[in-house]
Amino acid sequence: MRLLHTSDWHLGRTLHRADLREAQVAFLDSLVDTVRAEQVDVVVVAGDVYDRAIPPLDAVMLCGEALLRLRDTGARVVVVSGNHDSACRLGFGSGLVDAAGVHLRTRPAAVAEPLLVADDDGPVAIYAVPYLEPDAVRSELPPDPAGSATAGNEPLRGHAGVLGRATDCIRADLATRGSPRSVVLAHAWVGGGATSDSERDITVGGVGGVPAATFAGFTYTALGHLHAPQTLAPDLRYSGSPLPYSFSEADHRKGCWLVDLDAKGLAGVSLVPAPQFRPLSVLRGTLADLLGSRAYDGRENHFVSVTLTDPAHPGEAMSRLRSRFPHVLVLSWEPVGRQHDGRDYRTRLRGLDDAAIAAEFVEHVRGTPPTAGERTLVYRALEAGRLDEQECPPRATTLQVA
Repeated sequence: MRLLHTSDWHLGRTLHRADLREAQVAFLDSLVDTVRAEQVDVVVVAGDVYDRAIPPLDAVMLCGEALLRLRDTGARVVVVSGNHDSACRLGFGSGLVDAAGVHLRTRPAAVAEPLLVADDDGPVAIYAVPYLEPDAVRSELPPDPAGSATAGNEPLRGHAGVLGRATDCIRADLATRGSPRSVVLAHAWVGGGATSDSERDITVGGVGGVPAATFAGFTYTALGHLHAPQTLAPDLRYSGSPLPYSFSEADHRKGCWLVDLDAKGLAGVSLVPAPQFRPLSVLRGTLADLLGSRAYDGRENHFVSVTLTDPAHPGEAMSRLRSRFPHVLVLSWEPVGRQHDGRDYRTRLRGLDDAAIAAEFVEHVRGTPPTAGERTLVYRALEAGRLDEQECPPRATTLQVA
């Protein structure tokens, strides 16, 4: 049996307000072509189909078209909800679309109810574990398969607790079926996985609290949530997002996992690269260097994040950069050699008159103190404002009482 493991489409998302719909369409086109060319039997989507719980209409339409096209290849499609998805919205009508071969799995109570898909070597049990928010799903999960009088009443602690209960229930169900080959989809933060800036923190204190051992014993576990394709164990992998959604992902090699199962279990896994819509580049240097150096040839068509290091803030920096890099999305300024004296803003302004405060502001923003002419201009503006206030005192108001 051949599976394609993908996740974290985040349909409807932008990159620093740059529209990514064209890139998402290109990825889904490529995904359908791969499923057809590689004769994939089952496509598994491990959550975060959408970027928001209430996605924009064009994202919903794009998703619906993609699922229909994937099913038209002859493959079955299994989708779980992620932490960005609304489980209720994504799972609406799941009972109806099941019959068409698209299986939307969003209910915690059904984690131990597999989709059984057979090939020449027998059945494969596919279990779908949606994102489990501990406080919201404790009462919805199946009971403790150990069946002890006390264990079922104990609160499940954090993500490790609820996912541990879910996988224990899956193992118990597998045992009743003679332990066939098994595939588990889960949207979770598993310890050992490398993060990026574009993932929403789903654990208290930012600590990945789900050990990899939670998924021990399954033929293959298809994970979603982290955006870099990565292998935690040969049978435990993140497919990552198909597009970079932050500049921290500039060096990611995006794609999906092609997974082969034989009679004995996992036979092989290979990465199918995703199409690259527009590369990402992170550039740092002075404005003159970025505009003139040949070292940046070939980056003109990239999405670009720039950090300027000029001692003084250059005027019209963004428009000048876009003359060479039209797709600059992020611009920051970190002047070389500039050091903060450690005082907070209130302390720095204590005892200063208005003119001195204005001069401090100019130096803070631009990196150089105002010139004598600029100081004179600021003084005249403040003086004109003071005189205007004296000539036009605030008009008194009379409170009318009915």
